[in-house]
Amino acid sequence: MAAFHPTPGHPRTRTVGSFAELAAASFTAGVNALCWTRTLPGDFAEVVTRLGDGEGVVPLDESRLHALPLTPAGRAARDCMLADLALLRAHDLTPELNCIHSYARDDARAAVPTDVYSFHADSATVESATWLCTYHGPASEGLRNEDALRRVEDPATRTALLREYGGADDAGFRAFLRDQHYDLHYAALPGARPYAFGLGHLWRIAVDWPGSAVPPCIHRAPPTGPGDPPRLLLIS
Repeated sequence: MAAFHPTPGHPRTRTVGSFAELAAASFTAGVNALCWTRTLPGDFAEVVTRLGDGEGVVPLDESRLHALPLTPAGRAARDCMLADLALLRAHDLTPELNCIHSYARDDARAAVPTDVYSFHADSATVESATWLCTYHGPASEGLRNEDALRRVEDPATRTALLREYGGADDAGFRAFLRDQHYDLHYAALPGARPYAFGLGHLWRIAVDWPGSAVPPCIHRAPPTGPGDPPRLLLIS
């Protein structure tokens, strides 16, 4: 499993040593991404192979995973994922485990693509956080807030969105941006260096909610292409 090492001068990311610490830690002092770094046993590639071909996002439940004909190494990987599901459920969360072959993409001509391949922040109306772990395949990516520009703040993009809206740059336009989730998407600034979340590590990242003490964690699903392996992803 790939280790995650925060880059020097990366004050928005903090590592912890246990699930209890991950669950209890606060987003403070600008930190908006908490990572429980782990080296997990088992052969996750075997699990993917046994799942067979697929397309899009394939939900995985306990019964399907238990039905797979796995070697001891494959069973160890399966048990790690099931243990994480149990941990999050015991914490009153509703995690999903998916085998991801691809996500739907927005039209490339859109002024602001809003698919998960775009750098974005999650949002909620009450205090909340996103939990995720990539077990196999390309890992999720993060972007420092200082290295990002909200797409709606780019003059050319804002002009295109005003044209789509068909009105003035007023309160109604700002409501339109929120309703379409355009205000949650970001572009990387020149020279920005996204960081990989790595494999096997369980993350808890800040979302955009009223009253949050820190800015939301900007992240995305990793760009993938033909021949890339499917991802095993836990998210809540």
